[in-house]
Amino acid sequence: MKRVAWCLVAAALSTHAFAWDGTDASTGGSVEIGKGNLVREGLDIEIYDYESGGYRDVTVEDINRTGSSVEIEVYDNESGEYRTLEMEAD
Repeated sequence: MKRVAWCLVAAALSTHAFAWDGTDASTGGSVEIGKGNLVREGLDIEIYDYESGGYRDVTVEDINRTGSSVEIEVYDNESGEYRTLEMEAD
């Protein structure tokens, strides 16, 4: 059952053909995962961080669906810090 749930989350995340909006859990700042990013564990993606005003390259470490949102744990390759992004689920 757990595998089925994970497959559904992965399928939902991989079908985003548009920008995906959310927030950084620790700062509350807005973030956006741009069109064309395949969000899967172990992959590098590019996000736009509105608080810093620039693009960041991050590595997806973990993905968790929590109610009406999806939490994506990432490693920010530039700052060397782990971040939790709370993205709006469709």
